[in-house]
Amino acid sequence: MKIKIGFGVDVHQLVEGRDLIVGGVNIPAELGALGHSDADVLLHSICDAMLGALNLRDIGFHFSDTDPKYKNIDSQILLRDTFKLVKEKGYVLGNLDATVILEKPKLNPHIPAMQKTIADILETDLDNISIKATTHEKVDSFGTQKALKAYVVCLLSKE
Repeated sequence: MKIKIGFGVDVHQLVEGRDLIVGGVNIPAELGALGHSDADVLLHSICDAMLGALNLRDIGFHFSDTDPKYKNIDSQILLRDTFKLVKEKGYVLGNLDATVILEKPKLNPHIPAMQKTIADILETDLDNISIKATTHEKVDSFGTQKALKAYVVCLLSKE
């Protein structure tokens, strides 16, 4: 078996007047993520982790934020398209482990829905999708609710 490990990270500014979508789930919040697409920090990090594992550059290379066709696009579409590239190379997801940094609202109640959404797109079991949430204890731009961030590591395998 051949395995590849990938790492992804993404950051989006928090602003009024935008939805907060994390892991394909719309989270009720006063502030939402600013971005060219729907700014789903978790799905973007997963895309980058998988692309990086296979040396396929990054999400911006494949889905440019200057291309109008990606304006306000649902990041689930970007994840599906990224996973198609993974499958074309003959790989499947072994597992992924993610951490989302957001001061509030609390993400823990939404994690099962995020896991289901991601597992369905990546054609894998829920047990292969680990998502954790943490805060920055009111320190820096993440702790003062100016931004959110996600880190992801993934394992891809090929028989």
